[in-house]
Amino acid sequence: MLDPDLPEARQEEILTRIRTLVEQGGGAWVRHDAWGRRRRAYEIDKKTDGVYHLLELDATPETLTELSRILKITDGVMRHLAVHRVQSTQGPSRPAPEPQERAVPEPEYAATNVRSEEEE
Repeated sequence: MLDPDLPEARQEEILTRIRTLVEQGGGAWVRHDAWGRRRRAYEIDKKTDGVYHLLELDATPETLTELSRILKITDGVMRHLAVHRVQSTQGPSRPAPEPQERAVPEPEYAATNVRSEEEE
């Protein structure tokens, strides 16, 4: 997540530096999905918005450690999070089962409430 007050040129510079670092480390740039400016759930440095980017890349653990170190000290980067993608070796997953409707039994206290209303 980048600072929303950052000029567009500086944002591109940060993304280019990340890509260069990944490729120099023997990794591959898989995908970049720019989510744009979004409202945050809480303020960071009195800013309620952030510019979000989802980056998918293949990199060695050493490259990822270096990338995290650089992003921590780079001005304009508000937050970052690296997540390990786990790929299945079993092929595509099975579809989820169809949801089934269940009859919800009436609670025991419901009968008590009806009797108390009749006494009044």
